[in-house]
Amino acid sequence: MAKQNLSDELSLLSAFAEEKGGIPAIIPVGEIVVAEWVRMKCRFGCKGYGKHLSCPPYTPSPEEMRKVLSGYRTAMLVRFDGDPAHPEIRPEDIPPDFHSFYRRMILWIWETMWELEKRAFYDGYYKAFAFGAYPCIFCETCIAEEAEGSVDESLRRRCRMMDRVRPSMEAVGMDVFATARKVGWEIDPIPCADLEYGKIIHGNIRSVGLLLIT
Repeated sequence: MAKQNLSDELSLLSAFAEEKGGIPAIIPVGEIVVAEWVRMKCRFGCKGYGKHLSCPPYTPSPEEMRKVLSGYRTAMLVRFDGDPAHPEIRPEDIPPDFHSFYRRMILWIWETMWELEKRAFYDGYYKAFAFGAYPCIFCETCIAEEAEGSVDESLRRRCRMMDRVRPSMEAVGMDVFATARKVGWEIDPIPCADLEYGKIIHGNIRSVGLLLIT
């Protein structure tokens, strides 16, 4: 099958993203913002740190990510608005371990981005690579969390969903807020009740994934 020209491919991928409920926006790779401070937010403050192979310290560093991006020109951001399982959210609805509370929303994002990558790949854009949002949630617990003691890269071979797991944008040092603003999307942190991490005061969540294309 002949490879689609880039303009047609972007139209096809955009249409698929919209079909899945996402909002696509094409972005030059040079506009993607990568910053060292992003990984600090993962390392200090995020409950998922070290518990998922899609998250630091198991993901490429910002320096490595900059090198990866240097091999691309065109990408697509996809915005996902809201949580399909919880159209309205109150702080008291959210459990202390809230990762599984957002399972349906995270799977919506991850599965859509994975399918976009595969579609681009099989259309001839073999460099296509997707990034999700939030820690992976394909399994109830990740093997990284189940392991006792230190975990190194060799454990990845036991990943139950190796074909689907990708890092999130933030896990590799991408500044999601600044990058989203490059395409005109205003995305801000959601305030939390009594400043308690995770106890968001409303469900107007805006999540963003990224597809590197060519």
